[in-house]
Amino acid sequence: PQPSSSSSPVLLPWSCRVSCAAELLLLLGCGRERVGAMATPRIKGLLILDSNDGSRVHAKYFAKELRDAQVQLAFERNLFTKTRGQSARSDAEIVMLENTVCVFRSGIDVTFYVVGALEENELVLVSVLDAMYEALNGILRSHLEKRTLLDNLDLVLLTADELVDGGLILESDPMAIANRVLMKGATGPEVPMNELTISQAWQSAREQLAKSFRN
Repeated sequence: PQPSSSSSPVLLPWSCRVSCAAELLLLLGCGRERVGAMATPRIKGLLILDSNDGSRVHAKYFAKELRDAQVQLAFERNLFTKTRGQSARSDAEIVMLENTVCVFRSGIDVTFYVVGALEENELVLVSVLDAMYEALNGILRSHLEKRTLLDNLDLVLLTADELVDGGLILESDPMAIANRVLMKGATGPEVPMNELTISQAWQSAREQLAKSFRN
């Protein structure tokens, strides 16, 4: 039978549309302008800055032009100045700075950033940002504040490592990232993430880091 002309299309929630589109772009590897040149999406940096003064909580850069410490600090100051006062609690915001595209979301007193090339597709960057934000939000029980992040920096480092390696996106599913960070099933019976305390998660991450150094 023919569909009724009065039926209205069913729209997916915005988060689902972004996720689906980002996954498709990751598979196709297409940039916004240079489809052939941008065969694989790449990330230039992952940042967490204090929302009040712009000081660094965590930063990991992958682009050659951002490897110098002084260049990094100058970039972070400019980025903080440009995004200061903008609320991005529920959805990501986008700014352009110094030949880069930056997407960001706000925590309690910190701001999370993902930096990409100008030709990179914003949906890919947003998918990486949301993965970092939601993974840490789940691991730290919604305590996305500077003190908690610094007290559990091991978890932050492992989350970044599971998300991006050398600028290449490894995973965009926050639950999968959180599961790997917390090493469920690595020792003893598997413990659901929502039953682990922050201290247990921190201890698990600490043991994982120690093991990686030994290897």
